[in-house]
Amino acid sequence: MGTAALDQKLAMAKRCSHEGAMAGAKAAVVASVAAAIPTFAGVRMLPWARSNLNPTAQALIISTAAGAAYFIVADKTVLASARKNSFKNSYQGNTD
Repeated sequence: MGTAALDQKLAMAKRCSHEGAMAGAKAAVVASVAAAIPTFAGVRMLPWARSNLNPTAQALIISTAAGAAYFIVADKTVLASARKNSFKNSYQGNTD
């Protein structure tokens, strides 16, 4: 395998990982807002939540949702991009 092919594969891997990171970050922002609204509303309206969910617990709920969304979406994006590039290479007749 030549250095040009290796450089091309490295560039493709960097692009795929960057796409995954950006998609994951966008999903994390959406998940943070989607988790924060009911968490804060519940703490204000529900007596059980008011007495049992301190600010640390609220932050943990929100950050867990954001972290999970980031990793799930980033993983799916990277895998989809790799699969797409794999099919693209197989149609071109590349065997490496």
